[in-house]
Amino acid sequence: MTIRVTLRTQLTNAMKSRDADAMAALRSAMAAIGNAEAVSVEAPRSGAIEASPVGVGAAEAPRRELTEADLIAIVSAEVDERREAVQHLSDERASSVLAEIAVLEALLAG
Repeated sequence: MTIRVTLRTQLTNAMKSRDADAMAALRSAMAAIGNAEAVSVEAPRSGAIEASPVGVGAAEAPRRELTEADLIAIVSAEVDERREAVQHLSDERASSVLAEIAVLEALLAG
């Protein structure tokens, strides 16, 4: 099973069990993957309205195709960011971030 499918499955399970820390970690990882897939789009040009794209999806840009290794690197970066941040947080918030780290590490482990 790919990491993307595992993320979605674990998010569904976390939502059913109302695990706020797991939901936050998994949603954050999915958002980071979505951001990495996004491509930069040119700034809109001024000009004649008849030259602008028309129709549903006419102005859509294709997303980047990420490999499984890219996805693992993104989730690993999320773990690293949390490890760095936990040093600067209060005890209450730090315990929540540590729980998020555990969720993401379990995802990476397997």
